[in-house]
Amino acid sequence: MAQLEVSHVTKTFEDKRVLENVSLHLGDKELVALLGVSGGGKTTLFNVISGILKPDSGQVLLDGEDITGRPGQVSYMLQKDLLLPYRTIEDNVALPLIIRGEKKKQARKLVQPYFQEFGLEGTQKKYPVQLSGGMRQRAALLRTYMFSRKIALLDEPFSALDTLTKSAMHKWYLQVMEQIHLSTIFITHDIDEAILLADRIYLLTGNPGRITEELVIKEPKPRSEDFNLTQEFLKYKRYILKKIEENK
Repeated sequence: MAQLEVSHVTKTFEDKRVLENVSLHLGDKELVALLGVSGGGKTTLFNVISGILKPDSGQVLLDGEDITGRPGQVSYMLQKDLLLPYRTIEDNVALPLIIRGEKKKQARKLVQPYFQEFGLEGTQKKYPVQLSGGMRQRAALLRTYMFSRKIALLDEPFSALDTLTKSAMHKWYLQVMEQIHLSTIFITHDIDEAILLADRIYLLTGNPGRITEELVIKEPKPRSEDFNLTQEFLKYKRYILKKIEENK
């Protein structure tokens, strides 16, 4: 059974239909990319999956349980790290636990073991301004993980990083996912990133947005350093570009 299942979701705002009969699934420890043009409904779909928005029809299931319209069941991280500048990294990471009612001292204690796993050891008492972009993103991902430790929805999590930092973050995130048994759906506009990271890619295209393609990336992860130079990679990329163009 799929860990997360989105079934026949449709969403309309006033008289504009944004999503039409969207279905997808996410398996255990799987990384799935949601790829499409801007304005295609990807963020709206994330808002439905996370329970922020209720769909007009359809449902969201987590381990077979209906979580439609119920916030707090999965983690959701926006494009920017949104770390609070006046809080230490330790207190930023502990924030989800404090919101749930933990005392600050206990929340700090509970998050400590994860700093080493996320490559953040030694940053606990620092402030966001003292960290690099990549380290801030790690802290934001750890805070997201503390919110719900099973499934993460990431909205363009690496788009603000420079090329070298992004490549390092890709490798790091795949390692962390494996270590902590995390499943992820991430939004990206970067076709290369989707091919390099994802087990499967969903194309959300059209107006209203529909899932028009599900593409399995067969190469095992982590992919080789030069995978993006191979004919296989280019074949995936050409196919995706063609399907996006066909379904505008």
